[in-house]
Amino acid sequence: MKILDRYIAKNFMVGYMISFLVLIGLRIIIDLFVNLDEFTEQKALTAADVLRNIVTFYGINTALYFRDFAGMITVVAAAFSLGKMVRQHELVAVMASGVSLKRVIGPIALLSLVLTGVLVVDQELVIPHMAEELSRSQDEIAGQKAFYVWFMPDGQNALICAGFDAKTSTLITPTIITREPAARPGVWNITGRIVADSAVYDEDQGKWKLVNGLYARKDSPVGALVVAEYDSGDLTPREIVIRRKANNTMLMSSRQIAQLAAQKTRVKDLAQLYSQKHFRITDPIINFTMLMVSLPILVCRDPRTMKSATMVSFLLTTACFVTAFICKICATEALFDRVMPELWAWMPVIVFMPIAFIELDSMKT
Repeated sequence: MKILDRYIAKNFMVGYMISFLVLIGLRIIIDLFVNLDEFTEQKALTAADVLRNIVTFYGINTALYFRDFAGMITVVAAAFSLGKMVRQHELVAVMASGVSLKRVIGPIALLSLVLTGVLVVDQELVIPHMAEELSRSQDEIAGQKAFYVWFMPDGQNALICAGFDAKTSTLITPTIITREPAARPGVWNITGRIVADSAVYDEDQGKWKLVNGLYARKDSPVGALVVAEYDSGDLTPREIVIRRKANNTMLMSSRQIAQLAAQKTRVKDLAQLYSQKHFRITDPIINFTMLMVSLPILVCRDPRTMKSATMVSFLLTTACFVTAFICKICATEALFDRVMPELWAWMPVIVFMPIAFIELDSMKT
């Protein structure tokens, strides 16, 4: 690596750390300002407990905030590092030495690709591993969970309603509605119901052990049958914690989303799952596209044009970010009586990637 490459890389990484701390810190401060009362709902907690809960909560959720702001952090870091070089007239000296400005943005583009890889690791490995902690709200204490589960589908196409104690992995008074698919897609036929006083998950057998479990089959002349266990497929206690909120599928890896989609849940749920599956592929590409849209504009030689260049770069980056956000909303809606999440997932890339190539080609180097 040449001296110029090391210098540009150092400036970019310094800018990246500053923008990371500023944007993530701002996100935490705003959320804490809005939800501070949620942390103090439990009267038995001392001030030290509340403070510890706040630090733990936001420390873990930093992985989520990084996923959401990774593209913007990279663009701000590039603007910071290149703006510094423009103010000190360093780009003029680089051009005078016969080095193209396209050569200057090379280290930034390369580092952004590496950081995009970090984003993929965060999304596919780190967040799914911490999904159980990330799914808790501000008024919950780590390790202390008790909540209700309403009509959660499992691997056998059944729906589970129960209270759930995550600390002991116990379903309290569960009601399990068994189903089978009907002839029309998205429609189910109820076949029976299982009720019990409680159900404890057996890790060794991968089944729920029922206490006083009874199974009543629909339209059966025989009375309720005694059942001692229930196989829910892939619905483990950890999966219940992760999936208890609709948006918690965002905490799953691509493999987990594919497995959940294979269960053929409701059409709307499938649209959301397929949308997330495609956006997992396009999100890193969109983040890199935002950077490539802004870089050619930021590489200007005159400090007097830096403000206007920064503004234009910010507007284009914001347009790309907003377009991606709107596409995520529209991805689950029907267009011409069809749900096409793959089209909406690739739409920001189709629109803004050509703009990036045109800007790169028109750079005055």
